[in-house]
Amino acid sequence: MRQFDRRLAYHFDWLVVLLTLAVAGIGLVTIYSATVASEHNGSFTTNPLVIRQAFYAGIGLVGMIAAVFFDYRRLERYAYVVYVLALLMLVAVPVMGSVGGGARRWINLGFVSVQPSEMIKVGLVVALARYFHRARATGDLRLRDAVPPFILLAIPAALILAQPDLGTVGIVTVVFFSILFFAGLRLRSFLLLAIVGGAAIPLLWGHLKPYQQQRVMTFLSPEMDPLGAGYHVIQSKIAIGSGMFWGKGYLHGTQNKLNFLPEQHTDFIFSVFSEEWGYVGALVLLALYAALVLRGLLIAYRAKDRFGSLLAFGIVAIVFWQVVINVGMTSGILPVVGIPLPFVSYGGSSLTSMMIALGLVINVNMRRFSY
Repeated sequence: MRQFDRRLAYHFDWLVVLLTLAVAGIGLVTIYSATVASEHNGSFTTNPLVIRQAFYAGIGLVGMIAAVFFDYRRLERYAYVVYVLALLMLVAVPVMGSVGGGARRWINLGFVSVQPSEMIKVGLVVALARYFHRARATGDLRLRDAVPPFILLAIPAALILAQPDLGTVGIVTVVFFSILFFAGLRLRSFLLLAIVGGAAIPLLWGHLKPYQQQRVMTFLSPEMDPLGAGYHVIQSKIAIGSGMFWGKGYLHGTQNKLNFLPEQHTDFIFSVFSEEWGYVGALVLLALYAALVLRGLLIAYRAKDRFGSLLAFGIVAIVFWQVVINVGMTSGILPVVGIPLPFVSYGGSSLTSMMIALGLVINVNMRRFSY
């Protein structure tokens, strides 16, 4: 094994680490606020969900640091192995997965539960980066060049949709098209794919669960069903709006404390945060995300090779689209599809996998200085 080049340590990207820890820290205090009035009560240091999230954050931080101690270019050689391993975990969900919230999405390993759909996001990005790195170096991609990567997307998407998890299917799909665009697919081919995708919507609609169809139908006008499918969106918009400019103050959110908000510590945690910290707090949180995304895009632009550039861009695209969709659904702009807010929502698989993935982004940045 080659010795780690100490010169690379001088180019370690502390900004990505600090931004990630800042957002994760906001997540910890907000998870406590979202659960202190429920059955998960106790002080901050004894709250079981806070303790677990902090534990996962610690694992994620160790994984993030570990991800920089090898040359990311070696990952290209094993990219499809990473993808297949993540895919096998997805295949195992219907067989040995545990049910939670009406869906079978987790594999219980005894001391911890793993959500394979979170792993496949990164696995897919790694595989796509490998494919587009070798497919056409010029970046002038035609429609036929998108067929193999589309198969890479379709297999896990079908497995995730069967769980059912419409939100994650949406994330991997928009990340896939983002990478296609970044890799250099011709605009004409993009438009054709958009037409084909639009034609496939009726087919996808028939595979959705009734409650998922209801969510999509009521997101434009939730007041049509205020006690049913529209309830979540209405309560979320009330919470965000009642925070006004400065917010009601930490631990003083009434929508949160009175349990009007659904899934307060997971999908709707942005509503909890906005009610307590208001417009100013929401703006600060979104600014932290924007800084993280922009830094990641800069790393992708400056990458030494095409594989590293695609890898960094794909990981940043996961963060970006999850923020956009989560904030959009909690504010009533998008349908409620169950997407966590990165590093803030409670969830060990999401937190650790994304922190390790950002370690790969740091890896790409460090090794642009190696020769």
